[in-house]
Amino acid sequence: MPTIAWADLTVPDAEPLRDFYARVTGMTTSAVDMGGYSDFCLHEAGGDPIAGVCHARGGNANLPPVWLIYLTVPDLDDSMRGVQELGGTIVSGPHKMGADRYCVIKDPAGAYSALYEKK
Repeated sequence: MPTIAWADLTVPDAEPLRDFYARVTGMTTSAVDMGGYSDFCLHEAGGDPIAGVCHARGGNANLPPVWLIYLTVPDLDDSMRGVQELGGTIVSGPHKMGADRYCVIKDPAGAYSALYEKK
């Protein structure tokens, strides 16, 4: 069953937004090495990471500054075909994250989200 698996906020300068959300929510943060710079995870009270604050660089360079939700799908390739058949756009990907894969899409109304296949 599809779920919301993650959320990322991508902005030009991630550090101030990392600090903003840590302060207003009480979440802790950790750095994620991106090869020359760091993006950040936000952790809930129990310590598990639940969201990210990312720099608008690399594969994220063209994303708008919105909270991007990651929706789980059983078959990423099939879902990507559906996006294109139904008037959406594949913005980036597919990308690998360990054994998992994801892509960023824009739906026919112009809203961005990500599709995430967990292996």
